[in-house]
Amino acid sequence: MEEKIPVIAVEGPTASGKTALAVKIAAALDGEVVSADSMQIYRGREIATAAPDAAEQAGIPHHLIGFVEPGEPYSLGRYAEDAHRTIAEIRSRGKLPILCGGTGLYLDTVLDNRDIGETGSSPAIREELSAIAAKEGGEGLLRILREFDPESADSLHPNNLPRLIRAIEVYRLSGVTMSELQRKSRETPERYRVLRIGITCHDRQLLYARIDQRVDQMLKQGLLEEAKRFFGTEQATAAQAIGHKELAPYLKGEVPLEEAVSRLKQVTRNYAKRQLTWFRRDSRIFWLYRDILPEAELAEQAIELAQKFVRGENTGNPLPLDEKS
Repeated sequence: MEEKIPVIAVEGPTASGKTALAVKIAAALDGEVVSADSMQIYRGREIATAAPDAAEQAGIPHHLIGFVEPGEPYSLGRYAEDAHRTIAEIRSRGKLPILCGGTGLYLDTVLDNRDIGETGSSPAIREELSAIAAKEGGEGLLRILREFDPESADSLHPNNLPRLIRAIEVYRLSGVTMSELQRKSRETPERYRVLRIGITCHDRQLLYARIDQRVDQMLKQGLLEEAKRFFGTEQATAAQAIGHKELAPYLKGEVPLEEAVSRLKQVTRNYAKRQLTWFRRDSRIFWLYRDILPEAELAEQAIELAQKFVRGENTGNPLPLDEKS
């Protein structure tokens, strides 16, 4: 039997410090980082998506960041193909693949080797649903989806128009719900030997404070100027990313900048809450709390855990994510 490729995943909510931890693990274990962020894939949105710059990458090779044009369609299936290929290439160089990100669906699809298949597409259905979205927003699409697939409806945010449209489209074309397809995909054999390390704050309010600080830092880095470059353009999935659309009312002259920034912070905090809800379902994640452990000790603990995993030693049983987090 062929030996499974070892893969370490560093995951958690936005602003939790995933990239810094992944870089430290990669430096200690000769690894390379593969992004698992559904918006960092787009070129030109580096500030809004908090894509790591050269300093943050610290000489560690990073993959699947800023390689898709904002107007280019990009599916979950294509990401899975790109990630599997990249992981294989990293391993072929004798390096350790480290998946890092907060998009739970991307992480689970790759790490669990889910076969999502291709159901096809219908321009007519997409045009019809896009018109509904333009008139009623994501809530209109959620209402339609909930009629036949409440499970998918509960897992999707109204701002995620491409995923909502796709979920409805899949059902209309195949008669099978997206949630049922995802359940069937879990039956495929595992492809990797996986260690999942989660990082967050035990005190949710501290995580929210980190999010607010990050938004302030993004503005200093030029977030507003970046948003202006995309303002008024049709950028498909990329347009739904948090960071630009919340500033659009200000750019239109509808609200003061302070109000738009406040809205951006609130939307980002809500997103972190949804991420934690997703991760809480998975009992395989070893959680580390940055407000309990000092920075150096947290990194040491993660590296020690990763070293045991790579050597094939028993890493113990992960503790569930604290309900307060």
